[in-house]
Amino acid sequence: MNIFEAELKNGRFVIPECSRCQKVIWPPSEFCTQCFGNVIWRTVNDSGILVEYSSKDGKMFCIAEFEDSIRIMGTLNCYKTPVIGQKIKISSCGFDKSPKFTFSSE
Repeated sequence: MNIFEAELKNGRFVIPECSRCQKVIWPPSEFCTQCFGNVIWRTVNDSGILVEYSSKDGKMFCIAEFEDSIRIMGTLNCYKTPVIGQKIKISSCGFDKSPKFTFSSE
């Protein structure tokens, strides 16, 4: 299990950032995919933007973007009709065979 998965299992969404060129690495990697430098792991900015959403059987799903480059899918808890571009935040995250994310509107 890698650092990304281990941290998700503990409820923390962390991302790698290159210590040399400061590039955020996505998808997560143990080294920089641009300059091959070492990475540091840090918590992602928990405020994101709703990119797209859909619903099925009363459950809402979405794609959210964080830090202008990281797009992830998850479930969306929203009390009114979502609007593309609105701010959302990570309510919870985890890992059970694959990453699991839940978002809510701000």
